[in-house]
Amino acid sequence: MLIDSHCHIHDPQYNFDAKETLARAHANGVNKIIVIGTSPEDNLVAQKFAEAHDGVYWAYGFHPGELTTELAETTLFQTVRSHDEDLATRPVTTGPRSVSEKESSSKLVAIGEIGLDYHYKPYDRERQIKLFEQMLDLAKKQNLPIIFHVREAFDDFWPIVDNAGVKNAVLHSFSDNEANLKAAIKRNFYVGINGLVTFAPIPLPPLEHMLLETDAPYLTPAPFRGKINEPSYIKNIAEWMADKLQVSFDTVENQTTSNATKLFNL
Repeated sequence: MLIDSHCHIHDPQYNFDAKETLARAHANGVNKIIVIGTSPEDNLVAQKFAEAHDGVYWAYGFHPGELTTELAETTLFQTVRSHDEDLATRPVTTGPRSVSEKESSSKLVAIGEIGLDYHYKPYDRERQIKLFEQMLDLAKKQNLPIIFHVREAFDDFWPIVDNAGVKNAVLHSFSDNEANLKAAIKRNFYVGINGLVTFAPIPLPPLEHMLLETDAPYLTPAPFRGKINEPSYIKNIAEWMADKLQVSFDTVENQTTSNATKLFNL
């Protein structure tokens, strides 16, 4: 069994056919998938998608790229509540609160993706840090692991994470340098590896610290460049990784599945 630990196939703008997409994933041995929330509205969609499909879980997040002045000031965080089949939101202006009592179902498995992103300018460093710290506090209160998004911001990221005492986390879509990879491993974090490794020079973590992900519909692995990415391609990433590390496919499959199962309590 393989696990896609990070994707966005729930997002309606990409027009995924859920039934067909999940069938292709299952045919390639991908039996568990985590869809990732990136904004208050997207979290609702991710939750609903996960609850509607077997083997699909979700994470409650706020991508730093989604942060705007209006959101930061008026709806910094929205809680999600589930009542029977209905979903409702409640604006919170004083910081994050409980995520619907951790949900009645066990399909909420993480807080993320959250973090810092200084790639696109201009960006508001102070607001990103404020939101990040509040989301870290939420994860601690909910006793949930964290999915990090970090780009060109590690100098700020490490002190904040260390101050928060984060123990259970993954660096999603890692594409930085060897020094930051070693810093992640030193903290016993997992590192998310996706199709980027098949066409870009990226330092690789040991299997014991590796999660496989697609980040679908983005970052399609070779040899499928030019096509929309999807969870079924986890198998191709695992095959590439086995060849790169000169180990068996089963070794990659078993270790990465064990890692994801442990981190997210699947």
